[in-house]
Amino acid sequence: MTILQANRKGSPVASASSRTADVEAFILQHVPKHPGDIARVAAEHFGISRQAVNRHLKRLIDEGKLVATGATRNRQYAPAPLVVEVFELQVTPKLAEDVVWTERVGPLLRGLPKNVEEICYHGFTEMLNNVIDHSGSPTVEVLITRSTAEVVMGIVDRGVGIFRKIARDLALEDERHAILELSKGKLTTDPTRHSGEGIFFTSQMFDEFALVSGTLCLLCDHGKSWLLDKKKPVFSGQANVYTDEGTVVRMMISVFSPRTLVEVFDRYSDKDEDYGFTRTRVPVALARHGSENLVSRSQAKRLLARFDRFKEVLLDFAGVEMIGQAFADEIFRVFRKQHPDVQITWAHAGPDVEKMIRRARSAGREQA
Repeated sequence: MTILQANRKGSPVASASSRTADVEAFILQHVPKHPGDIARVAAEHFGISRQAVNRHLKRLIDEGKLVATGATRNRQYAPAPLVVEVFELQVTPKLAEDVVWTERVGPLLRGLPKNVEEICYHGFTEMLNNVIDHSGSPTVEVLITRSTAEVVMGIVDRGVGIFRKIARDLALEDERHAILELSKGKLTTDPTRHSGEGIFFTSQMFDEFALVSGTLCLLCDHGKSWLLDKKKPVFSGQANVYTDEGTVVRMMISVFSPRTLVEVFDRYSDKDEDYGFTRTRVPVALARHGSENLVSRSQAKRLLARFDRFKEVLLDFAGVEMIGQAFADEIFRVFRKQHPDVQITWAHAGPDVEKMIRRARSAGREQA
């Protein structure tokens, strides 16, 4: 239990200095999402006046931890930038992702909490290695920004484009299918050198992970995945980043994140046997194009592709209001009968989706 939780539940009041630290840490942690109303949010959270919060805001500004813009009524706050670094590298056989981290990136992120630094190291080296091994790009651009609240890392190449390459190498009908397959994990176009786990696990480690190529974007927000097109904003508060060729990777994590590498690996691994990557979470909405409904067996088969490589599959129905009888039957009766060792569970299913799932499962039990 944290000091904040203890105080709110009636435990002894922390010292004034601890209280100040708690309030100011809360402000820094939440101001990226609440630039215009952080005073209200903090006041409600701690049960204190806005005037008291304003004193904390002034102190953070005076200490160089926060910046403010605009007049009093329309004042906006943001974490103070500590690092803004952009550099370009030639992609050659001698380029090594760990050396780039040690010499160029790691020094910029010194002083981060150990768990956050480890996640940054893992994500950066995995994504830069993908550029080196897969992209065919002559150069790679690296962008590192660090503030008092978060770290953002960007990797931009001018290669073939990740979705295009996957669709081409795996003979997929559409680049959107590549996004669906990436969201499952265990996907690689070069199995002799890669396990296909890098992008999946990296996307689960960061608060925000975006993979942009052409007009498409795979956006993972705190572990939940979405397919966006160029008509929708990719990054809150920032201009869209789209490229006719190549791939853009953006990874963001709060410096206050409690997440650890071990926690993420444990969530999708079999701890009882060989610690293999045996569990996955699949956003069902990625199986459809645009606003189409998920009704056919072919759509279900597209979703089910490679499920047999896992022991447990969690289907996330967020954003899916209905499914058809044939779609549900293919997943919850046909596939289940053909692959009894694969456990399929589901989450965020609305009433109409639940009805179809129960109907398909009931038909399966009657035939058993």
